[in-house]
Amino acid sequence: VLTMLELEAAAPGECELTRLLQDKLQYEMRLQYMKHNFPIDYTVQVQYEEVLRPSNITRLRNGTVSEVALRYLWFHLSSQAVLRIREVLPEKHPSWKYTQELGHLFDALGKEYSKYRQTDVEAVVADLVKLVHSAGPESRRKAVRPKALLDNCLKVMRMLYGAPC
Repeated sequence: VLTMLELEAAAPGECELTRLLQDKLQYEMRLQYMKHNFPIDYTVQVQYEEVLRPSNITRLRNGTVSEVALRYLWFHLSSQAVLRIREVLPEKHPSWKYTQELGHLFDALGKEYSKYRQTDVEAVVADLVKLVHSAGPESRRKAVRPKALLDNCLKVMRMLYGAPC
């Protein structure tokens, strides 16, 4: 079992994977694959809680949520966002391969996070993750552009991994 102090520091694998994700999430790629390859004003339906913005992170940090829990939350919500985008793409779509590569990076990151137990993170984060993964059709939905989902993913990732990596 890892101590909280050991968990606070980002693992070398985490840092490497987030660097690879940052390369994949460069502005030009997000623009081409998540905006130009979609119809104008195209949106994806996501749960209200699946939109993670820097302001959410700041609010949770002020509520004294640990960095580990914030990274755990970011991982779950960002990988969910990539899944939401992939759900709407046919295999022949020009953005299919790009989202598949993002999915593989998140799968690898998931292996890094598999050592965390939900009891290791604050209840507020564990509840949010549970809510997102168990949501039924009655959950609150919101229309979001695919690029906006990945923009938020990158901004929050930079906030959470900038210092430890």
